[in-house]
Amino acid sequence: MGRMHSKGKGISKSALPYRRSTPSWFKQNPAEVNEHVCKLAKKGLTPSQIGVILRDSHGIAQVCHVTGSKILRILKKKGLAPEIPEDLYCLIKKAVSVRKHLDKFRQDKDAKFRLILIESRIHRLARYYKEVKAVAL
Repeated sequence: MGRMHSKGKGISKSALPYRRSTPSWFKQNPAEVNEHVCKLAKKGLTPSQIGVILRDSHGIAQVCHVTGSKILRILKKKGLAPEIPEDLYCLIKKAVSVRKHLDKFRQDKDAKFRLILIESRIHRLARYYKEVKAVAL
């Protein structure tokens, strides 16, 4: 599948392990992992940042293989899920930074064009989230 606003048809992706069970060397139980996820969420980290921290410093490759549910679902159960979905939040943050750049450099035509593309992605995502009622916009 191609990219939305560029020519690329990239095929790079991460390789998930074939076995969906927890590794034999892994000693933590699912309740401890759930606690860890909630603790990191209370610090203000996004679900993807939580996944990276658990992978890099705690040796938990896939949270859903250990606990049986994904990070965002764990956070929703505990009431710690972000009110704006993470992908929409990141796009809004990017649009704000490009707009801030345009305030300083008004003649930057390329940034102006890229801002239009970013905002169209924001509107497309917002339309999707309204449809599935994930966000009240």
